[in-house]
Amino acid sequence: MENTTEKMAIETPLVMAEKACQALMQIFRAEELPPVNHFHYHQGVFLYGMYRVYQATGKKEYFEYIKAYFDHLIDEFGNVRFARDELDSTMAGILLFPLYEETKDPRYMIAAKRLRSALETINRTSENGFWHKEKYPYQMWLDGLFMGGPFMLLYSRHFHEEELIQTVLLQEKLMRKHMTDEQTGLLYHAWDERKVQPWANPETGCSQEFWGRSVGWYGTALIDLLEILGDRQRGQEELISSLQSFIPAIVKFQDEKTGLWYQIVDKGDLEDNWLESSCSALFIYFIAKGIQHGYMDNSYREVVDKAYKGLLEHMVEEKETTLNLSGICIGTSAGVYDYYVERPTSENDLHGMGAFILGSMAYYDLMKELDNNVD
Repeated sequence: MENTTEKMAIETPLVMAEKACQALMQIFRAEELPPVNHFHYHQGVFLYGMYRVYQATGKKEYFEYIKAYFDHLIDEFGNVRFARDELDSTMAGILLFPLYEETKDPRYMIAAKRLRSALETINRTSENGFWHKEKYPYQMWLDGLFMGGPFMLLYSRHFHEEELIQTVLLQEKLMRKHMTDEQTGLLYHAWDERKVQPWANPETGCSQEFWGRSVGWYGTALIDLLEILGDRQRGQEELISSLQSFIPAIVKFQDEKTGLWYQIVDKGDLEDNWLESSCSALFIYFIAKGIQHGYMDNSYREVVDKAYKGLLEHMVEEKETTLNLSGICIGTSAGVYDYYVERPTSENDLHGMGAFILGSMAYYDLMKELDNNVD
């Protein structure tokens, strides 16, 4: 018979993920999620986490909340207003596919087509890499792989548009080529092909720092892309090798005392640097999934155990039905060291809550699988 304490330990991350969902559901109706009336990744990442909770629990309140957000922004003809000149807008589109699968409402697929068509209008670098936004010319940001990649692969699978797969694989390849630091194995937040931005290294065009959440988006994208591609051989072997070299690079900079990671990942020894919750949660997400899918061995289990324990201990204030999550860096552009460490932190920001839910659910899935294997 299963030990009750062990069962409670396994269920803890699911309980925490639900409390994070409830915390925002009690504050905001789905239509009011900030920034209000925007079809954007802020809401997308939170609702993506919530969808993982729905998959695990089957509780319809989560599905209905997600659906209410999309139904507020998509009209009866499938029209949806979004910023057409940036990858950030496409991220929320990943939820259009499960919404359609469950409801068969054609509006969701029409909206997906609208998002897909906008990708053709985004400007590109000389090597066909997406500009992150129109206002950031000739710049690729790590965030972009997560913002656009999973949507494109899901669209490709649904509408049999095979060339989109190669487009996504190219984006990752270009980031790896231009943004990897050989010394640490980490990737810089941004790269300017023209090498003219104030933050750009005049020789490489890279920004000067490894910003935690952007590094987290990159790793999250790698594992999500691999999950979506599954066993279809489309050249994703390079994604696997990217992940297998990237995770050890991340682990080297885990804070010994707390198990968390810093706003600037490799500079935890600097006094004005600080531990950040959203990047720590995203690191848990892709490391836990890396173990679960067999890309990393079980020795990395200690890393995620320590990190999740640290998140709960240092960043989470648990309440009866909800929780508060602190230490979340607000939305951030590319910049220099001082810019990053001077960014304000917030509590229960959608960036952080979404990342926390995703990290919790990945950790829950890993623990449940390991427990089943023991049985």
